Amino acid sequence: PSGCGKTTLLRCIDGLISLTAGRILIDGEEIREPRPDVTMVFQHFGLFPWKTVYENIAYGMRIQNRDQSEVKDAVAHYTKLVGLSGFEKSYPYQLSGGMQQRAGLARALVVNPKILLMDEPFASLDAQTRELLQDQLLAILAREHKTIVFITHSIDEAIVLGDRVVVLSPRPAQVREILPVHVAGARNVDAIKSSALFVELRSHIWNELKHDLV
Repeated sequence: PSGCGKTTLLRCIDGLISLTAGRILIDGEEIREPRPDVTMVFQHFGLFPWKTVYENIAYGMRIQNRDQSEVKDAVAHYTKLVGLSGFEKSYPYQLSGGMQQRAGLARALVVNPKILLMDEPFASLDAQTRELLQDQLLAILAREHKTIVFITHSIDEAIVLGDRVVVLSPRPAQVREILPVHVAGARNVDAIKSSALFVELRSHIWNELKHDLV
């Protein structure tokens, strides 16, 4: 539900907010500050408007003082991976919303994080672009094998992208249920949405949430 604390939870995982209680552990280590192996993709792209696509994607590596040749190779790899080859010299205002979000995803992936935090990254996109990026993210995950914590208000998106769907209660959020999504073979949006599992899970999650909205 809106306002239950989903974004706050991501910021705590990223070490951007101090906890008032409890602990967050990554590989057994308590989170007290931001870690270089945890990155975030924001809902509103978060690109620097005065930097080109290349410089936006390279930003994290430059902050880490990585070797220039390493930066060049990594940026080229992830620019191609998200389908932005040929747009390296473009500025954000010259890109569509979907292309801007691809640049934000490449910027997060290029530093090779263990964990990728995604805060409703596709929420502001039109339905067609959103579905295309969902498929692209699934393809990237199949190759990159990253752990992702993905926040979404869309039940469909949660089932399509998630190995597990965590259903939260209204504020203050409690974990109401954790539902595994067992999909055989390669994942893609069309295959999952046409499966009996999708219909069953969607109905179950909606029945859990709709009582909070009335």
